[in-house]
Amino acid sequence: MNREPVSRELFDEVMVPNYAPGSIVPVRGEGSRIWDQEGREFVDLQGGIAVTCLGHSHPGLLGALQEQSEKIWHLSNVMTNEPALRLAKTLCDLTFAERVFFANSGGEANEAAFKLARRYAWEHFGPEKNEIISFRNSFHGRTLFTVSVGGQPKYLEGFEPAPGGIHHAEFNDLESVRKLISKEKTCAIVVEPVQGEGGVLPADPEFLQGLRKLCDENDALLVFDEVQTGVGRTGFLYAYQMYDVVPDILSSAKGLGGGFPVAAMLTTAKVGASLGVGTHGSTYGGNALACAVAQKVIDTVSQPDILKGVKARSERLRKAMTDIGERYGVFSEVRGAGLLLGCVLTEQWQGKAKDFLNAGLDEGVMVLVAGANVVRLAPSLIIPETDIDDALERFEAAVKKLAA
Repeated sequence: MNREPVSRELFDEVMVPNYAPGSIVPVRGEGSRIWDQEGREFVDLQGGIAVTCLGHSHPGLLGALQEQSEKIWHLSNVMTNEPALRLAKTLCDLTFAERVFFANSGGEANEAAFKLARRYAWEHFGPEKNEIISFRNSFHGRTLFTVSVGGQPKYLEGFEPAPGGIHHAEFNDLESVRKLISKEKTCAIVVEPVQGEGGVLPADPEFLQGLRKLCDENDALLVFDEVQTGVGRTGFLYAYQMYDVVPDILSSAKGLGGGFPVAAMLTTAKVGASLGVGTHGSTYGGNALACAVAQKVIDTVSQPDILKGVKARSERLRKAMTDIGERYGVFSEVRGAGLLLGCVLTEQWQGKAKDFLNAGLDEGVMVLVAGANVVRLAPSLIIPETDIDDALERFEAAVKKLAA
């Protein structure tokens, strides 16, 4: 059925105003290119915020979706299904995990992770051991629990009272954690290996190693939020493998479905046992369509040549963006891991990251921001080098106009 195109203005008439979408309305994507209603072409360095890890309209994902759509779409968890079981087995085979819980979004995967951490401590040590330590400037989702664990107060404003028993330390500062942790009360430390929304700030290896040691000494669980860093984004299937620090619980979403909503919480058999029958659930979690697509994503991304290619593309992008920053005096550094990169604005350009996003759109390239002072890049893991070069040329043209 053909439908008339709709305008951006319709958003203001029918949608709750919690988003402020740009003026363009994309209608088609292929690989790392997107076209809007007017037929304008853009090179996509946003990746749906680190979601479309294999680009748009990937033939493998289309095939997996089509094949499963002709079998079973949805059953709920009254019974299990083959795609969910296969995906869980694959994730266990490729990671530290022995047990998997499926959900629909990163927020839900983190909600499950935090609930599991408390439930495990309650079962093994008693109700007093319920405190969670997180980090300032972190981001873990938008449910009331996950936004409370997150370290950005602006996302809690107007939604208090927040769940209690949550403390925030300083990221990459082990001493600040030591001041908060307690063997009697702390049930978990929650950390992003690379703070994504907080500015694309990687954890120091010694910091994560220190967190693992503190958890072991205090009978606490270490929870890695890998919603943004997982599924090949850093050049490793999961970032904990890059750091060689194994968590007790890990959350995965975003790239897991390559654009299809799906999430997973990974954990050990011992810890996972605390989510017994009836303790937690999700109607759509483990949906057959979602798991079939995610299976194809994991099968593809986990290939060594794909992960190696992420590192090569990262170096190409990082060097070029560093050069642009130096030529025009706009970036003080380019940091991050793999294809999750943050270009940090110089003092002169503080607070103007959105200007770079908008200028990029005018030149036909899509970038992201991570706060007001960082331009973020999270393209497809298989973006062609020609598309990278085209995107860089367009972005430099945008920067040149801004800096004029």
